[in-house]
Amino acid sequence: MRLNDKPPVMGAKIHRLIQELIDRGDPYRRVKDISNKRALELYPGLKERVDTSEYPLETALRLAIAGNIIDLGVKGDIPNDDIAQTIENALSASLHHGAIDGFREAAHQARRILYLGDNAGEIVFDRILIEQLQKENITFVVRGQPVINDVTMVDAHTTGMADIVEVIDNGSGAPGTILNDCSVSFQERFFEADLIISKGQGNYESLSCTDANITFLLMAKCPVIARDVGCEVGSFIVRNSFLKKTEFEAEEVQ
Repeated sequence: MRLNDKPPVMGAKIHRLIQELIDRGDPYRRVKDISNKRALELYPGLKERVDTSEYPLETALRLAIAGNIIDLGVKGDIPNDDIAQTIENALSASLHHGAIDGFREAAHQARRILYLGDNAGEIVFDRILIEQLQKENITFVVRGQPVINDVTMVDAHTTGMADIVEVIDNGSGAPGTILNDCSVSFQERFFEADLIISKGQGNYESLSCTDANITFLLMAKCPVIARDVGCEVGSFIVRNSFLKKTEFEAEEVQ
């Protein structure tokens, strides 16, 4: 490997080799199914919190970021208590009003929104946010091949995402969005989009230097990402690639 490759590039090579060695197309399928089931059990209660919220879109946005805790590439097991605590932390975290207002305005103005999914289970939290947006303008993107617990088309159908918006795959098996590893058709959709909503660290690592209107939603789960963003580990982040560290940045949260 080239040591200057981004982590998702290295991750793709490692997991493709693992799949070849153990001769299993999706080694994480069982735990992905468990993650989806757990998240779907939470869905009615989370949906009620959005529906009864004074600010439904903001609540849904916070929940979408909280869902990023479900990442088996960072931690091998995510206890239910950790998910519940992360949800409460996200709902009470201090975010700049400019971050929420900026996201709302960008989503309202965009006619072609590409929503880049991240992990199984987390996709249910993404669905909650998407249901607060103009669904007819949104295309949800999954990985083209299985890798770690990242979302694939199977997860989109299992969680009902495919029932509410168009779902496509990016043609790649990288745990991120490596554009030159993605299909031509996906690359065309990517650069035609008015707004790209990017979930998770892998997508941030691979797209943070890309010249496009990207809003990153994630938790900073490692020191490298926290240092790059300029926050503490554990922070909830709303960051637009055009605005960088201005009013679109979430405040640090311990």
